[in-house]
Amino acid sequence: MSASTPTTAAERAAAAEAFVAVRALDDARLDLLTQVLQQLSTWLPTAASAPDWSAHVAWRWVRRGQQGALQPLPFHAGLALQDLHGIDDQRLRFDRNMRQFVQALPANHVLLSGARGCGKSSLVRAALTEYAAQGLRVIECDRQGLADLPEILARIAGRPERFLLFCDDLSFDTGDHGYTALKSVLDGSVAAVAPNLLVVATSNRRHLMPDLQADNQQVTHVGTEIHPGEAIEEKVSLSDRFGLWLSFYPMDQDTYLAIAAHWATALGAAPADAAAFRAAALDWALLRSSRSGRSAWQFARDWTGRQGLEG
Repeated sequence: MSASTPTTAAERAAAAEAFVAVRALDDARLDLLTQVLQQLSTWLPTAASAPDWSAHVAWRWVRRGQQGALQPLPFHAGLALQDLHGIDDQRLRFDRNMRQFVQALPANHVLLSGARGCGKSSLVRAALTEYAAQGLRVIECDRQGLADLPEILARIAGRPERFLLFCDDLSFDTGDHGYTALKSVLDGSVAAVAPNLLVVATSNRRHLMPDLQADNQQVTHVGTEIHPGEAIEEKVSLSDRFGLWLSFYPMDQDTYLAIAAHWATALGAAPADAAAFRAAALDWALLRSSRSGRSAWQFARDWTGRQGLEG
């Protein structure tokens, strides 16, 4: 018999108690480990469910923990392309490019830049109203979400719908990760550009990057030629990847008043007193320090609401 084998009743009882204690300790450790794994599982990526592209026409890319997801957005088809006044040339060129895209014809990525409130974002909403029935879908993506572009492309790969990746009020600072990702998606990657995706970006900056005085100091002169420095070349390289540039400018007074009258009529408060309407609209623009389609729309809403209260 081995010397380590308990022989007496007391030894056997002590051995049994030791076994029970070790077993209880192991069970406690197992419970603790299970709890830790359950908490960690909430951070692990799960298989993303496929969006129901027929249920919604507008989506937003959002981050949820360590994973991105497409969040459906409510969309009311009310704004039409014909409602956008004062930007006739931009509207016609944008609409032609959109018609090419929804018909699976070659089309260009679009950069809408210039004055604020002049209809850049409205063009996208109006295009969705016009072409949603033909399979157009919009995915909103902010600057931070551009780093997830490969994941977004994987979600729409092979789909029959036509997708606009809409980046509103886009601008970059030096070192942004989304800057490189967007360049690759436009046309700078070895992989083929997604045939069912079109990038539309709006910005107050034509080159999407801040213009610094230090950049101009890198310009060199060779005879009568001017050679931009590397910083300027880098900034232009992104905006240059957009095939269609549409610029927007501040509106003159007559255009502003015409837009205000259009929206007042559309809202059901056609100005009966033209002089009073004109004076109120100009006062509104003066207070806002802006003559734009946005301020005209805002004035029309204020005018219509006041007419309703007074009536």
